[in-house]
Amino acid sequence: MPTLGDFSETRLEKDPQQQQDTALSLACSGPGKAGRKRLQNSPVLFPSPLIYSSPASGDLMAQAHWHCYPWLALLCACAWSYSQPGYLGRQDVRNCSTNPPYLPITAVNTAMRLAALRQQMQAQNLPAYIIPDTDAHMSEYIGKHDERRAWISGFTGTAGIAVVTMQKAALWTDSRYWTQAERQMDCNWELHKEVSIYNIVTWIFAEVPVGGRVGFDPFLFSVDFWEDYEVQFQEANRYLVSIPTNLVDLAWGSERPPVPSQPIYALPKKFTGSTWQEKVSTIRSYMVNHTMAPTGLLLSALDETAWLFNLRSSDIPYNPFFYSYTLLTDSSIRLFVNKSRFSLETLQYLNTNCTTAMCVQLEDYDQVRDTVKAYASGNVTILLGLSYTTYGIYEVIPKEKIVSNNYSPVMLMKAVKNSKEQALLKASHVRDAVVVIKYLVWLEKNVPKGTVDEFSGAKYIDELRRKENFSSGPSFETISASGLNAALAHYSPTQELHRKLSSDEMYLVDSGGQYWDGTTDITRTVHWGTPTAFQKEAYTRVLMGSIDLFRLIFPAPTSGITMEAFARRALWQVGLNYGHGTGHGIGNFLCVHEWPVGFQYDNIAMAKGMFTSIEPGYYQDGEFGIRLEDVALVVEAKTKYSGTYLTFEVVSFVPYDRNLIDVSLLSPEHLQYLNKYYRTIRETIGPELLRRQLLEEFAWMERHTQPLSAIAPHSNSLTSILTLYHWGEPISGSHLWP
Repeated sequence: MPTLGDFSETRLEKDPQQQQDTALSLACSGPGKAGRKRLQNSPVLFPSPLIYSSPASGDLMAQAHWHCYPWLALLCACAWSYSQPGYLGRQDVRNCSTNPPYLPITAVNTAMRLAALRQQMQAQNLPAYIIPDTDAHMSEYIGKHDERRAWISGFTGTAGIAVVTMQKAALWTDSRYWTQAERQMDCNWELHKEVSIYNIVTWIFAEVPVGGRVGFDPFLFSVDFWEDYEVQFQEANRYLVSIPTNLVDLAWGSERPPVPSQPIYALPKKFTGSTWQEKVSTIRSYMVNHTMAPTGLLLSALDETAWLFNLRSSDIPYNPFFYSYTLLTDSSIRLFVNKSRFSLETLQYLNTNCTTAMCVQLEDYDQVRDTVKAYASGNVTILLGLSYTTYGIYEVIPKEKIVSNNYSPVMLMKAVKNSKEQALLKASHVRDAVVVIKYLVWLEKNVPKGTVDEFSGAKYIDELRRKENFSSGPSFETISASGLNAALAHYSPTQELHRKLSSDEMYLVDSGGQYWDGTTDITRTVHWGTPTAFQKEAYTRVLMGSIDLFRLIFPAPTSGITMEAFARRALWQVGLNYGHGTGHGIGNFLCVHEWPVGFQYDNIAMAKGMFTSIEPGYYQDGEFGIRLEDVALVVEAKTKYSGTYLTFEVVSFVPYDRNLIDVSLLSPEHLQYLNKYYRTIRETIGPELLRRQLLEEFAWMERHTQPLSAIAPHSNSLTSILTLYHWGEPISGSHLWP
């Protein structure tokens, strides 16, 4: 699934030209969900196509950029072009060049908000203030009360940085969000499309005189982000000033949404791979055996603490987390959290009534900085995973007492699932496959009636998931996109803005669920009518890319970025490509984008026991979009000669749309893979459908998993149903070589 952005207003139902004009380019760091990295942490950029310029900024030839290291250009570049709409006659975007300026009804009046913030800045003697789009834990998704940049600017997209001076306000965002920004921001704001730290600080230096102070909240800056800014500020003789009390929060005042207060609960033991005591013991052993032998470990990412203690809640949309930090030492465990959210049973579960090495001491969430500072004053060293540690914590620890890695040992341990965790995650995908099959059957019956639109479809599949055992809701906002909307990798419909589903168009649904035993994520693209030859070729080549990567056997350890091109090869052969990442890790009732597993430059090497999505795609601007996404487990491969080699075992069990497959393009190896995959679907999902007496869904599954090389006449007889379960072994890449 792509990274979630608010694309609720990315098209106008009655104007096809505006639909094309608002098509946003795809980010090379992910189809959104498949690789979203916080905008602030990627100073090196790669150019995206020009959509249109911002009248507020006065930059009539601006070009957008997106995060890519130059050596990845061949993997990320896409040669899409877009029409360049003017403002004459457009009612959906602002026009700040007229007198008076024109603002659409979607624009937010920010005058009073900016005045309140500037009052706080003046009190701190700050001519400028930087406002990122993250929270104190560098989370991908953030809670309502952390949406500071959205509140101050009106722009609700998920990527962007704002800077406010005493006279101006500016926003930097990438090309996916330009149209959205022009719809949501008023004319107090400039929109900038050169999204790099260099361009941001260049603008700041033009507004702030030599010797000036620029404020920032250190809890919203990663360590790397702060270092990138600090170097340029020092060279320009300006001062970057850490202000631990967020000034936007002060301006927001009582209107700011409250911090969530839902209960924090312990997962039942049958849904956990290890007890929290076992995990703590393993981590302490890691610390003892570390070359630097750190005495303490600080955990800042929300999923780290949730995983460590097998605790869950609902502070973050689509993520079962709660605001927290953990400081683990050889003799103590400190959990920084709102204590009032625990039941007596959960307090007992954590052994909070004692002070020995296996007792959890609860401390107030807001005390983490002071407690870490006090701990660091002793004869200690503290291990940090810099990717999720903010400067707000980092700056109070003497540098000689810091032991740093990119990722904490918890992040690395969490990425490799043990046998029980693997079984749990597989079980969640079986139930989720039933959901998706039920949804596709429902669509097949109702789309020809003209009764289904993108929004109602998204709501229906979400409701199907909620009815499943152990469900905790969707794992992200469902992407339900028909026709040209599917070319927007971040598109999600709303009740007000959506399209009808049609038998004459392709339809893409990217969805997932949170279950107590696992997190799921799957994408299927379908066509109920007669697709064009080009649509079939594009779909088939995307499918070929999936198969090529699933079939791959590779030595351990191999990084995802090394093998990622296999998913693109079939598209590259005919001059096609996709502009997002190829996959991401996935958790056990945790993140749908579980870092650091995946196929990007900063992901760790693949290892046995990891789960990753594989999701190539193709997007034809203004016409259609294709993405096929499955989750796979990294397993040991069987090879002729000795050695440690790995491959992928698919755990998503939903057939591909045979109406879109051009069998003539498939090699014998591709066909062999597909037919074994379909056998596995029959053997795995068939019994579950029959157990639930879902005979219509079973018949649909039977039709759609017939061997592609020789499709037999369809039969609904009981004999044919029972004979399905004498097919081969469960599918994995190691079984699929000729």
